[in-house]
Amino acid sequence: MKQKYKLIDLFCGAGGMSLGFVDERFNGEFESILAIDNDEAAVATYNENFGDDNHCYHENIELWLQNNTVPKADVIIGGPPCQGFSLLNKNRDGDARRQLWEPYMDIVAQSEASVFVMENVQGLLKSSEFNDIHSRATELGFELLNPLVLNTADYGVPQTRKRAIIVGVKTDHFDCFDVVPAFPPPPTHQNPSAGGKLPAWRTVKEFIDDLPEPEGTEVRVELSGPLNLHFGRKPTEISKERYKAVPLGGNRFDLQRNRPDITPKCWINKKSGGTDLFGRLWWDRPSVTIRTEFFKPEKGRYLHPQSNRPITHREAARLMTFPDDFKFSGTKIEIARQIGNAVPPVFASSIAGYISEILELVNRQKIRRVA
Repeated sequence: MKQKYKLIDLFCGAGGMSLGFVDERFNGEFESILAIDNDEAAVATYNENFGDDNHCYHENIELWLQNNTVPKADVIIGGPPCQGFSLLNKNRDGDARRQLWEPYMDIVAQSEASVFVMENVQGLLKSSEFNDIHSRATELGFELLNPLVLNTADYGVPQTRKRAIIVGVKTDHFDCFDVVPAFPPPPTHQNPSAGGKLPAWRTVKEFIDDLPEPEGTEVRVELSGPLNLHFGRKPTEISKERYKAVPLGGNRFDLQRNRPDITPKCWINKKSGGTDLFGRLWWDRPSVTIRTEFFKPEKGRYLHPQSNRPITHREAARLMTFPDDFKFSGTKIEIARQIGNAVPPVFASSIAGYISEILELVNRQKIRRVA
């Protein structure tokens, strides 16, 4: 059997990115040997799904570095917390989380990895920290391969989630760096309006239409997937009326036109922006970005395409491409946070395939040098 590449996942969350690398249904050429996150529930989820050796640690990454030896690995993956770069963070200047790329790069160096993959929000590539990351990577002997913002819908995810991806490759592992394949990996799907030859973007309907109406309002631990996470909320009567007032594909402006009497005054006074607020997903399109509060339609286009309710945790997990048998740990709020913060495994698998190509070239180079 081919030996699997060793992987370390930093700021790993529930393990969506790891899943795309290690699970046979996605890529399967990698083995997770270490993961770190400071979210206790997410760490419990990771350890529940990635073997019985509990190699994911609930710890501050800098404290872990001070007290542990970094194992040797082929690739480091992960995303330093993105809130520091996000436009949604109004106090992002001076946010300490902006500096967590530094212990990430320390582990890259100490692991002697050939490749690293850093995933983050779009704003990373325009931040001053990106220049610092680039400089540190260069000092460590890494070449950054065309850092880009990629749309997960282009890689088979039913969600138009745009994320910055930075891939760094150790240059001294190659006699000729020109053999390294160009980044990014070729898309597998495309916007149907583009008129190309690739399959159309995957749709919401493909992923959630088979689910029945949800039952209850809590995680049903006695059930297996998918119904364990397919529960609803307890909306007020006025919320129910608001849901009914939003037509197929509609949003808060339709609510305002149809039922101004129950539209929040703050929305009436703000006549522009926020077209996704209180919006319905479309059956025949990918979803919008699934965030950590997808169960609150006032936060975005999170109403079910047809039913008068927000999407459920299971529906959100499916739109992130988590398999139904993936086991989430924690409260419903903690699970929602894990889902919204994850890297969709199907998207991660495309990155994994690209990285495995590079590591295969690294191994061939090593063989030639020995010979």
